[in-house]
Amino acid sequence: MEIPIRWAGVLTGLAVNALVTISREPDVDLLYGIPVFGLCVMAGLLAADAIARPEPRWLRAADVTPRRIRDYAPRSLATALAAQAVVLLALLIVAATTASADSEGRPGRALSVTCPGGTYLLSPWPGPHYTWPVLGGLALGTVVCALFLRRITARSGDDNQRRVNARAAVGAWGVLVSAPLFAVSATMGLGVLSVPCGGATHSSAISGLAVAVVISATTAGHCLCVLLLPQAYVKIRP
Repeated sequence: MEIPIRWAGVLTGLAVNALVTISREPDVDLLYGIPVFGLCVMAGLLAADAIARPEPRWLRAADVTPRRIRDYAPRSLATALAAQAVVLLALLIVAATTASADSEGRPGRALSVTCPGGTYLLSPWPGPHYTWPVLGGLALGTVVCALFLRRITARSGDDNQRRVNARAAVGAWGVLVSAPLFAVSATMGLGVLSVPCGGATHSSAISGLAVAVVISATTAGHCLCVLLLPQAYVKIRP
């Protein structure tokens, strides 16, 4: 029962993104679409967890060991996603502080660069105009994921199922982290690459952003797999 409901959450997220337009600008609408997708998936996970019932047993034994979230959530994946969230926040801060108005006078959408040959205005640039959907989705998704992990840990049931559900929840949260990181780092990378002048700092920025693009894209694909088939990544314990 849980797997069909989980897939229903995924399909609902895709349907909402396809049918609902949050912003008239396609790039901004896509940034809103990522957290909408992740939250719909988490809603499906929550519904699956609420519907599932522990298997009846003849003998019930009390467990005096307190259950902790870190005992069920995938530590390596959660640590990697936390590091990527920090990188995402750092890039958003840099982009917001360096952003300027574009050619149409709209603030926070372009990067102004002064070179010996003149001043260049490069856009799009993930400035404040694009920051709020990313930050809002990340903050809301983090809160929902934390509450869901707490529910998974506290509810009665099988430890193996807790691990499966916890990994799926972290996978959903990972989409909310790695997908925006890919979009932000790729946009900044293309902008920096278009700068006609630069030195060692310019080359280092391009290399760092390229690494962020590759890692975030790989992580996003892995999180989708974890989200859809979490049981394949969990070692079932007897």
